[in-house]
Amino acid sequence: MPDTTPTGTKGQKTREEILRLALKLACTTGLEGMSIGALATMAGMSKSGLYAHFSSKEALQCAVLDAAKERFVKAVLIPAFQAPRGIPRIEQLCILWTKWEDEKSKAGCSLMAAATDFDDRPGPVHDKVAAMIDEIINTFSRAAEIAVAEGQFSADVDTRQFGYEAWGILLARQQLRRLLKAKDADSLAMQAYTSLIDRSRASG
Repeated sequence: MPDTTPTGTKGQKTREEILRLALKLACTTGLEGMSIGALATMAGMSKSGLYAHFSSKEALQCAVLDAAKERFVKAVLIPAFQAPRGIPRIEQLCILWTKWEDEKSKAGCSLMAAATDFDDRPGPVHDKVAAMIDEIINTFSRAAEIAVAEGQFSADVDTRQFGYEAWGILLARQQLRRLLKAKDADSLAMQAYTSLIDRSRASG
């Protein structure tokens, strides 16, 4: 299908606004439950007008995930990797992730919701969600590898396991905070991260 997305500054601004609203809606309904009609109403346009920017719901879902990733890179990865290599960088990843997940754009929780919606549904949306989560886990694992190389973590640390546990803490925090409305979700998560880091430290 040819690309019929409107071009130019006005078209790009409209597209960006649609994606901003879509991220907000997806956090409430999930990517699969996101209604094109509801989104068009929020954007103050017709369904056909919205489809002029996104050829299908699937294309919109993929664009929402791309927008979430872009926000993640800018809000989490870029500032975190400005921290010194090793443990300081890992600590910044943990702190900035939780902050990003609570931003008004709700980019973080839309990714979390998509992981549940599409975990067993093949297709481009599933593949994009899987790639994003795998990248996040690998980011933690690579940061742990650097900590080992810097002599801050023990040489026998399983860095793949470290990434897995770091991601697990993120999931647990998200459920406690959003589903259970637990006020201590953030403190529990940070305690878990501190414990994970301390267990990985090199002795002496």
